[in-house]
Amino acid sequence: MNKASPINGVTGQDGAYHAELLLAKGYIVHGTKRRASLFNTGGIDRLYQDPHVSHRNFVLHYGDLTDSTKLIRIIKQVKPEETYNLPSIGHVAVSFETPECSTSAVRIGTLRNLEGIRILGLEEKPRFYQTSSVAKLYGYWITVNFWKAYRIYACNGILFKHESPLRGETFVTRMITRGLARIFVARKRNRCGLPKFPMVRRCQMNMRRAA
Repeated sequence: MNKASPINGVTGQDGAYHAELLLAKGYIVHGTKRRASLFNTGGIDRLYQDPHVSHRNFVLHYGDLTDSTKLIRIIKQVKPEETYNLPSIGHVAVSFETPECSTSAVRIGTLRNLEGIRILGLEEKPRFYQTSSVAKLYGYWITVNFWKAYRIYACNGILFKHESPLRGETFVTRMITRGLARIFVARKRNRCGLPKFPMVRRCQMNMRRAA
């Protein structure tokens, strides 16, 4: 039987890459996604499978780390072998603008996951992985405490700066790379004899007048 593995934060960069890795290894991946009026699934579009298809190995659930009831229902339904908690609200600016929501999801969300495993009596079954950083120290230590107190197979991973094309376009690294790409494309077009941007033409005219 294929291993079942929920991924919280599957639509983010890390979640999307990890889902792809687990699928390649034969896992059945259950991703959680916050309900919204707009689709935010660009990173996992290549993995998406129609809900009406039988024997899917990639399943999306509407869920939120601020909703402990929904998290417990997903854990009960999936009965996971491994659980990956990759929480993120967005880039740093969004976290500062919504501090209470960020705290509830990133920090207390870890507790909700671990409590769900304990309440359902699954301490000896799923392995729990929590991604940690300086901003997620609460999640780090609550994972350590549950491992010591309840012997849940829970571990932390420290993720350093890592970039990829799946980064959101509002991240500064993506802004820089997209800007450079636009400059490169514009120069390439100009070398092909296409019209230049009005600003460039004005600068050239002013330089000729000054000469």
